[in-house]
Amino acid sequence: MLRAVGLNSWYGDVHILRDVSFEVHGGEVAAIVGANAAGKSTLLLTVSGLLPRLGGRAAGEIFFEGQPVAGLPANELVARGLVQIMEGRRLFPYMTVEENLELGAYGRAARTRYRDSLAEVFDLLPVLKERRRQTAGSLSGGEQQMCAIGRALLARPKMLMLDEPTIGLAPRYVERTFEILRAIKLRGTTILLVEQNVRHALTLADRGYVLENGRIVLTGTGKDLLGNEGLKRAYLGM
Repeated sequence: MLRAVGLNSWYGDVHILRDVSFEVHGGEVAAIVGANAAGKSTLLLTVSGLLPRLGGRAAGEIFFEGQPVAGLPANELVARGLVQIMEGRRLFPYMTVEENLELGAYGRAARTRYRDSLAEVFDLLPVLKERRRQTAGSLSGGEQQMCAIGRALLARPKMLMLDEPTIGLAPRYVERTFEILRAIKLRGTTILLVEQNVRHALTLADRGYVLENGRIVLTGTGKDLLGNEGLKRAYLGM
């Protein structure tokens, strides 16, 4: 579904990603793991078309469903079904939960199925139905993450990219987030996940990539990477 070849990304003169190539097959979960400042968030921003809006630039090839998409703006990629949930959730705090969700369906195709999509999201995330009239800023951190996921699902993504979805969350919401990601996968949505919780991410992942200093240094199934002794020592404290 997604293939990147020779990605290079910069902020000014700082070279962040260096000849990164990877792929994500339809229906699977792929995880990008690595230390802080390895370039994980930059990788997602490059793929989603947001990097230029944040002062960066990129080179390389990106294909989504076999079509070249490198250089396309983020709104066009969303219309094609490639949707990113950014780190920090980025909700509109003074708008209600339902208003935030509705913004996810701004695209023409998503708008035509808004009611059906909203019902599906409320079925998957019932806390959002309970809180639909509350302002998003009044939610707990875990509930806000649920709202960010729900908003992305209203766009009816073919592929969902998440940047550190469990950062700052209480343990019960960490577990809940991964339960939701499993349910989303079962519904047929492809997932590309950047996540600080290496064990949880690779347990969920069909495919994993380890990023260090802007380069992919290890790749394999989630299970194989969890068994890698070097990765255990570096990221799992074992």
